[in-house]
Amino acid sequence: MARQLRIQYKGAVYHVTCRGNEKRKIFQDNKDQRVFLKYLRESLGIYKITLYCFILMKNHFHLLLETPLGNLSEFMRRFNITYTSYFNRKNQRVGHLYQGRYKSILVDKESYLNVLSRYIHLNPVKIKQFNELSLDKKEEHLKKYKWSSLSGYIDENKQEKFIDYEMILEKYGGNTPKGREFYWRTIKDDLKKEMNIKDKIIGGDVLGNDDFILMIKEKYLSNKPREIPSIRKIQRYQSKEKIIQVVHKETRIELEELKHILGTMRHMLMELLYKYGGMKGEEIAEMMNLDYSTVSVGRKRFRENLKKDKELMDLFERIEKKLSIIKI
Repeated sequence: MARQLRIQYKGAVYHVTCRGNEKRKIFQDNKDQRVFLKYLRESLGIYKITLYCFILMKNHFHLLLETPLGNLSEFMRRFNITYTSYFNRKNQRVGHLYQGRYKSILVDKESYLNVLSRYIHLNPVKIKQFNELSLDKKEEHLKKYKWSSLSGYIDENKQEKFIDYEMILEKYGGNTPKGREFYWRTIKDDLKKEMNIKDKIIGGDVLGNDDFILMIKEKYLSNKPREIPSIRKIQRYQSKEKIIQVVHKETRIELEELKHILGTMRHMLMELLYKYGGMKGEEIAEMMNLDYSTVSVGRKRFRENLKKDKELMDLFERIEKKLSIIKI
């Protein structure tokens, strides 16, 4: 199995998940969940971790947290060992409770903290048995779900001291009746659409905007071994500004012209943004004020033209070469 990329630094924010071995339950009753939260509170205090939100499901859990001391590994080692020991003693079992090591995604706090909190809080209604339920039923289930930090985000009387509500609620008007109501309204709006965070994660390990990805590359990946698959994938991506800059130098066409020009040059930019920018079709479409289908068809048409147009192939190869040698 490929090793997961581990980046630790002071103030890093992570979305942490852990799943039961062979997808088995890690919580068999309410006592298990209470003990889990007890060990979580203890470990947060020992390692000075800031917890923004959590969700406990039957066979996995999610945590959204910040590490002021840059010590995620130490925190998770202690926390997972203590709960596993409890669970094994209680059930007279031995061996691993979890399916491999915990999964951690490094998060751009400014761009994704509040979105990711809502994504995590929606987990209880993202399972198959809730697919056909009405929005009212889903809302009711979320409000009643006990093993989640959501209750404290919408009801001050249910707030826990070991959770920092202020940072996320600041985006919604603060930890006030209006702010909490706005957060809940946003959650309800999210229920009406598909929240797809996974497609925005680079290399399976980093969730952030172009500037954040650039910072991670410059500060934490330059000396990492490139045989780690996730590092190869992250190193491959360039910011859209870099791509546009190279295309401009080779074609002398400005971005605004590229957005509106018809035909091959625009299709080429779409392909480069997808291949070297890590952008999805929806993101490219939004950037260029197009429909998603237009992007998909345009990229396909470009690849077909590339095979029969030598001049276009030469141009594309020059741009690819320049993008591949940019050291970030």
